[in-house]
Amino acid sequence: MTPSRRTGGLSRRHFALALPSALLASGAFGCAAPHQGTGRPGDPIVLTLLSHYASGELKKALRGPVDEWNATHDRVKVRTKAVEFTDLLTTFMVRQAAGQGADIIQPYCLWNGQLVQAGVLRPAPSEHAEEITRGYSKAAVGASSVGGKVYGYPTEVQTYALYYNKRLLREAGIAGPPRTWRELEATAYRTAARDRYGNTLVQGFGLSTYDDSTTVGQTLALLNAAGGRFVSADGRSTAIDSPAGRAVLDLEHRLVVKGASAPGVNVYKAFQSGQVAMVVSAGWWTASLKAQMGKDYRDVGVAPVPVPEADDKRATLSTGFMLGVNTASEHPREAWEFLRWLNTEKASAKSAEKGATATRMSSLQVSVGSLTGRADDMRTLLSEGGDPNLRPFLDALAYAVPEPNVPGAQQAKSLLRKNIEALWTGQQSVDGALRTIRRQVDQEVSRSW
Repeated sequence: MTPSRRTGGLSRRHFALALPSALLASGAFGCAAPHQGTGRPGDPIVLTLLSHYASGELKKALRGPVDEWNATHDRVKVRTKAVEFTDLLTTFMVRQAAGQGADIIQPYCLWNGQLVQAGVLRPAPSEHAEEITRGYSKAAVGASSVGGKVYGYPTEVQTYALYYNKRLLREAGIAGPPRTWRELEATAYRTAARDRYGNTLVQGFGLSTYDDSTTVGQTLALLNAAGGRFVSADGRSTAIDSPAGRAVLDLEHRLVVKGASAPGVNVYKAFQSGQVAMVVSAGWWTASLKAQMGKDYRDVGVAPVPVPEADDKRATLSTGFMLGVNTASEHPREAWEFLRWLNTEKASAKSAEKGATATRMSSLQVSVGSLTGRADDMRTLLSEGGDPNLRPFLDALAYAVPEPNVPGAQQAKSLLRKNIEALWTGQQSVDGALRTIRRQVDQEVSRSW
């Protein structure tokens, strides 16, 4: 359920320094500003929840549990507000500065360090932090934490895996998906095809400059699979200038130079058209492919991200969102209780076998083709009659590594994307890219926010 695919936002994660004043007005959210009640009979507390679930299936999916809460709780009501994902971070910051912050917010976890630094997010009370730590995967908890403190309930969690076209591999005489980087390269070269003019007909391995979810996401998934990391453990410097980082950029550079990858191609269109043999992407894409490809979806397979050597420990990237409580909320206790109800209390799961239960948030996410970090819920909701292509993403919850969410993480990610693309397009060498990334990202994450 990555926002770029659901709302058109993630491909344009460029945030203005300020929003038009209209965004500060309640009308920008499609409803009047709610009265913050006292909780006395006839005057309920009204909590506002601000997210990017602004339209379509996301808006409808969130409305279900919120309407259920409001129908069964007299003293505390919840009103949702939404903006498009492209405006979400800036809206959090601008409304906070104007004293109009929502009680509950749903940030992309990459921003958590910045939001904590800006005094927007409230740490989870100990009893909630314990529930979150106990109930969710390690990667989901890590993404929702800053400096060792938990700040919210993980909602959507996306892990990365290898999508492949079974037909293209079969036609190239390849029995199954690659498990190692050596096999990945060999498969990419054997499945790649060009016409007599040199135009790409099939990418063996899909590298694409389409958006940062693609460019950076697949690079970090491969980096994690090689045992590397983008940012150091203390969050003050980049760690990509390492043997693992060099190996990843070398791999991608070879694939481009040898013609197995064509970064200028929109991989999301090309894969579903049978013009890409393999690509690393997140689990949200599975539902989109199934809906768009029709009978050709039978050619789609998913496998774990290949590792450099056969005996290497598996790892991949995870990204996600969470729900947290604003420091400015006048009703934090009620806000946390609503989040507990939404994210931990079990209810009947309509999509599972009779009598099965899952949290409302997990049911919400699965209904729109996504996952949460609650492995028990995912096993319940995906157990019978589910798409087997979701299984590798579920398995990856156990070994995925969350995106670093230090205060400068968004800008660091943008800088990484810029340098990766410069490498792919021949503007930089591997050595040059690593040096530039180190200099630029170190400057960004080490500065005082």
